[in-house]
Parts: sequence; C-alpha cells; structure tokens
Amino acid sequence: MFRPPVNRLMKVLDRSFFQKTIPISAAQVNDNRRIMSLKTELKQELLPLDRVLLVQPAPNGHGLKALLLKPEIKADDTSTWSQKLQDLVSAEEVALTPYNLHLDYDYWNYHEIMSVIIPEDDSEELPTSFSSVGHIAHLNLRWKFQPYKAIIANVLLDKASGIRTVINKIDTVGSESDYRTFSYEFLAGDPDMMVEANANKCIFRFDYSKVYWNPRLHTEHHRLVDLFQPGEAVCDVMAGVGPFAIPAGKKRVFVWANDLNPESYSSLQDAIKTNKVSKFVQASNEDGRIFIRSTAQALLRTTTKASLPVKPPREPSSGNSISHSNHRSTSPPSRAPQIRRVLTAPRTFSHYIMNLPATAITFLPSFIGLYAGHETLFSPYTETPLPLIHMYCFVSTKDIDADSSECAAAVRTQLCRDIAAQLSCDEFGHAATVNPATVNHGQLVIKDVRDVSPGKRMYCASFRLPAEVAFRRDVET
Repeated sequence: MFRPPVNRLMKVLDRSFFQKTIPISAAQVNDNRRIMSLKTELKQELLPLDRVLLVQPAPNGHGLKALLLKPEIKADDTSTWSQKLQDLVSAEEVALTPYNLHLDYDYWNYHEIMSVIIPEDDSEELPTSFSSVGHIAHLNLRWKFQPYKAIIANVLLDKASGIRTVINKIDTVGSESDYRTFSYEFLAGDPDMMVEANANKCIFRFDYSKVYWNPRLHTEHHRLVDLFQPGEAVCDVMAGVGPFAIPAGKKRVFVWANDLNPESYSSLQDAIKTNKVSKFVQASNEDGRIFIRSTAQALLRTTTKASLPVKPPREPSSGNSISHSNHRSTSPPSRAPQIRRVLTAPRTFSHYIMNLPATAITFLPSFIGLYAGHETLFSPYTETPLPLIHMYCFVSTKDIDADSSECAAAVRTQLCRDIAAQLSCDEFGHAATVNPATVNHGQLVIKDVRDVSPGKRMYCASFRLPAEVAFRRDVET
C-alpha cells in the first residue's frame, strides 16, 4: 500500500513519477490542547508508518488537528473502531473523518525507490553499500546494474546525507597504477574530488582521484595503532596519506612514514602539519625497499628527540584569602619556569607496517641482513626484541568456507610458506633456507581484515623478524 509506484522501464530519473495518494482515516480532535494526551491514548490505533508526522491539520479545517489512523480503521464503518475510539467519539473528544495521505519522491528512501526501478529478479541484489569518503560516494557497480548507474547515482545523491559527488570504479585498485589509484567514472553531482576525511580523531585532506584511501579499513587502522606504545619507533613503509602514521604520532609514537606516490607524500605532509604531530612523524617519498634499509641505518646513527611541555601540578590553596600585609603588591606574579619532558626515539624499530596487499610480500627480502653486526642491540643481549612486521596481503579462498577452521589453517600454511620463501633470498640472489616453521613460531598472528571479492580476502600477517634473517652477513649494502 505504501510502496512507491513501479516503473521498471525508467532509464532516466523522473522524480515527478513517484507520487501516491492513499485514502485512510483520521481522528479529528475537538480541543487541540488534548492532542498529545490523545496521541498516547490512541497509540495502538495510529498509523504505523515511519517518516510521517502523525499529527496533521484536520482536513475539515477550523484550525483543529487530527491524528492519522492505521488503514484498517474506516471512518464510515464503526465495526472497525476499537472500544477506545468508540468511547472518545461518544464523549465528543474526537470525530473520525476520511483523510488523503499524499506521499511523493521526497518521502521514499533510496532502497524503496530503486526497488521499483531495478528488474524484480535483481532487486534482492540491489547495490545498497558504497564507500563514503568525505562528500564522495564511491560505487563499485556490477555489470548487471550498469544500465541503471545514472539513476542509482542521482537517487543516491538525493537520499544520502552529506553526499555531493557520486563516482563508479571501473578497474581494480592497483591494477593500473603502482600508486594504488583507480580509474573511475563521474556519475552525478559536483565533480570535486578534493575531500576532507576524519578518521581516528585525525583530519586528512587529499585528492581522492590521486591517492589511496579506504574508509573500510578504519577499524584495522585503530587495531594496529592500539598495539604501539608511546616512545616506540615505527616504520610505515607504504603509508599513503597517513591513516596509521598520524594517529600513532598523536600517541607520541615516533613514526617514519613513506609513500612512493608524490601526491600521497604531499597529503601526508599536510596531515602531519594539520594534526600537529611533526615532533613524532617524518615523511618520505621513495621506493619502499630502499626505505626499509635506509631508515633502519639512519635510526642507528642519529638521535631523534621530542620535547614536550609537562603540565605542572596545581598548588594547594592556602585557605586564607585575606592578606596580612597593609600594602597590596603592584608587581606581576612571577611565572614558574615551564617543565618539559624529553622523549628519545630508540635506535631500532619496534614495528614495520606494510600495507600494500597486492605486492607487500615481495618487499620482505629487504629485511635480510637488516641488523647484521648489531646483534648486541637485541635480545638476549638486551631486553629489546626484533621488530614485528605487519604485512597486509590478499589470499585466494576459492572453494573454501572463509569462516571455517579449514580456511584458517590453509591460509596460515600458505602464508608461512610464502613469507619463508621471500625471506630466504635477497634482491642480490643470495640464498639461505628459512623454514616456514620459523615464521610460524615467530609469534605469527593472522588477522582476517575484510572480504575483497568472491573468493578473495585481505589478511594482516604479523610476525617477529627471524634472527637468522635480520643478522645475515652475506648481503650487499
């Protein structure tokens, strides 16, 4: 009854088509001052329809108000009236009258409008989810919905709060660009791709068409940053615009953040300034393989410090507001010297972040011999463990239930084997055997991050850099 009219031949959005008048009944009150109490008394008789105001001007005018009633109650059929309604009519507190409820395009939501345009066989798979990046709605439409993309975009523009631009992805992220950007088509709204995004209490500004940003990883960003402790050193090899680095910097974690994309590097620099974390976050723009080795060596050779103000404790009140002096001092109160705390970055990294799922695993040979000659900086000579590597990757889960223990075991086995293979041979061809069991026993934790597409999932493999890899001496530097 309350659904919008159906038009499955529509190819261009016609908002005026979506209008409907539904005959119902209303209870006209005889004293407007009683409207709210009567609304409570007639709670079971009222129209059960969201987004419709149940209190309306009475159709018969005279400045009176009316309560909209559910469709099965008929003004001209007393057999449809509840006892409560009959009593109120008898007491002349209300009078039942016919009422025409008019609904138009503005009333129905996106799903309700699209479900009467898209072919009925496909309505169950109606595209309802999209990535929201600032004012941009980012769709990834299946081929069957391509003929309706203009309508989908315009309805979404009308119905989604805060959306001014709608685009549709037309290739896989990273398939055409080393910068993880994607090709897209503009569908509706304002073609402005400059956005401001808020994530983990940080502000990021960037051109969405030129950098990588995935709002669906918000929880994963928070999870990983939560592992970092103030004063630790973290190397973010593929930092993008800084969704890991900037929140970590706010935690007073020292972060060396890098991205190959000059646009990402520029936005990362802006985020460092905007979020006031320049004391803790340094930005770089170079190849990640070089960055892994150069930053480790730089951290060994240099001292990085951050000087922070310390809020002094409040002085206790003397409890005596009366001065014993006959003369009031005219000199300004002396200011105590500001107390500062100095945080010094450690000489080695505690964590490496490698968020480039398509190829991050191929960067692992850069860790071979990373700390050769510096064995005494780590356990058992000190209490410092070798760094944890958090590597993101895609894994095929075809023909396996992704939520099953069988899938978890298969993914673990595959990642142990693939990681060990990468750590066994460096970029110069020097080979050494790293047993997959070494990776497995190196505190390997595999986090299922998200479903990417049918038969493909994204994981984060976190493991301790094996000593036989970190301290190998047959690597050219």
